Amino acid sequence: MVEKMKESSVKKNIVANFAGKAWASIMSLVFIPLYIKFMGIEAYGLIGIFVSLIALLAILDMGLSSTLSRELARLSTSEDTAQESKDLVRTMEFVYWGVGIIIGVGFLALAPLIAHYWVNTQGIPAQTVQQAVLIMGLVVAFQWPASLYDGGLVGLQRQVLLNTVRSVMATIQHAGAVLVLWFISPSILVYFTWQIFISIIQTLLLAHFVWKSLPATHKQSAFQKNLLRKNWRFAAGMTGISVVATILTQTDKIILSKLLPLRVFGYYMLAATVGNALAYLVQPISAALFPKLTQLVFDKEQINLSSLYHNGCKLASLIVLPAAMTLALFSREILTLWIRDAEIVQHSFFLVSLMVIGTAINSLMVLPYTLQLAYGWTKLVFSQNVISTILLVPLMIIMVNNYGAVGAPIVWIILNAGYLFILIPLMHRRLLSSEMKKWYLHDIGAPFLIIASIVLLSRVLMPVDVSKYITLLWLILTPLTAFIITSVSLPSTRAWINWSKLRNFSFSMK
Repeated sequence: MVEKMKESSVKKNIVANFAGKAWASIMSLVFIPLYIKFMGIEAYGLIGIFVSLIALLAILDMGLSSTLSRELARLSTSEDTAQESKDLVRTMEFVYWGVGIIIGVGFLALAPLIAHYWVNTQGIPAQTVQQAVLIMGLVVAFQWPASLYDGGLVGLQRQVLLNTVRSVMATIQHAGAVLVLWFISPSILVYFTWQIFISIIQTLLLAHFVWKSLPATHKQSAFQKNLLRKNWRFAAGMTGISVVATILTQTDKIILSKLLPLRVFGYYMLAATVGNALAYLVQPISAALFPKLTQLVFDKEQINLSSLYHNGCKLASLIVLPAAMTLALFSREILTLWIRDAEIVQHSFFLVSLMVIGTAINSLMVLPYTLQLAYGWTKLVFSQNVISTILLVPLMIIMVNNYGAVGAPIVWIILNAGYLFILIPLMHRRLLSSEMKKWYLHDIGAPFLIIASIVLLSRVLMPVDVSKYITLLWLILTPLTAFIITSVSLPSTRAWINWSKLRNFSFSMK
């Protein structure tokens, strides 16, 4: 009975995470055409630079959000660790808010340099760009601590609550941005000013719910330097991974934002946004499984650990691959229906296909990475990322200089192919050592073959010169059909998902 309750909790968190991520993704994508319509493609390129800067600043996380999530999951297994949990949150809260202030001040100092010497703008005055960068700094400063509170709610397994807050705020953020652009001014400055307001509200809400979710104690929480020392090794490993991974994933944006006109960079960022949307599909699975995998590792329940890991990997394949194959093979049709601008579609659709291929491979690596974090093993991914950086950053510069924007996603594909065929064998030498073959054949290989066959057949049979409604229906049915047929064809996945239970699933805020 206890195991069934645990499994139900994991599924509940997965469904909640999917609902939250799906809604946030829809909100971020559906309003892009309106942003471009109101502000222009150059302004959207400036938003892309903002997103890249946030990703670069992730290295200042210092591994604290993942450390908090892991430690709260571990501490939740014991009843006498309530005070340590609260002190840990307070300690990391001090650090995080301090970093947020430093980031804000840094933006103030660097704004003139970014506006006048980095951004290759043609249609937006440099003064406007400088003002936008200043406002970006305030947005990041207030938004920064939110990721710590995210990690806290994940570790406390309050993921239904977390995704409810995220979904509501995503709706207000994007729909509200369109309204202020429409009724106040179609200005990039107005857009970023609205983001300040949203960042403040969201961070304060998440902080409130984290503290409300912690167990009650008779003592006030306090900053404890010894808790930082106690968790420094895992946090340092996560920092190393974050630094190198950020370099790997943001090098293309840095190079392209310098070498290309802002309009062309806007095309690339549109393609990157669509391609990277795939990451939203696997993050819910990872977030739901990480606390449970951590508990199973500490409890040394090897059989249950193996079962949960493989089921999670199969589910990731089942969710990611239909969407990825459809996006890659139907990118022109999807962008045509969505953006409705022939010039933008022409410059972006091939980039989307390439970005999706690399991101799909990367998404399949997320669950093995999550297993390593559950064990507290960060050295392997860090070492692999360092080697990849040494080899691929020069390759990125060469490819972008010679082939323009197309060169960047090609390098992204090469990078992730290396992870697929090098990192996995190295990982399984130490963790679940006899189960590498099962991962390649059953978790990844079988779903890929079935899904690829269905989507390729759909591409060949797709009718031409039909209405946009028929095209839309075809694009919806293709991944849905691949998902259903594959899930029915894989007995282990079908049994674990248990469709009848999911149909009767109801969310609880308790």
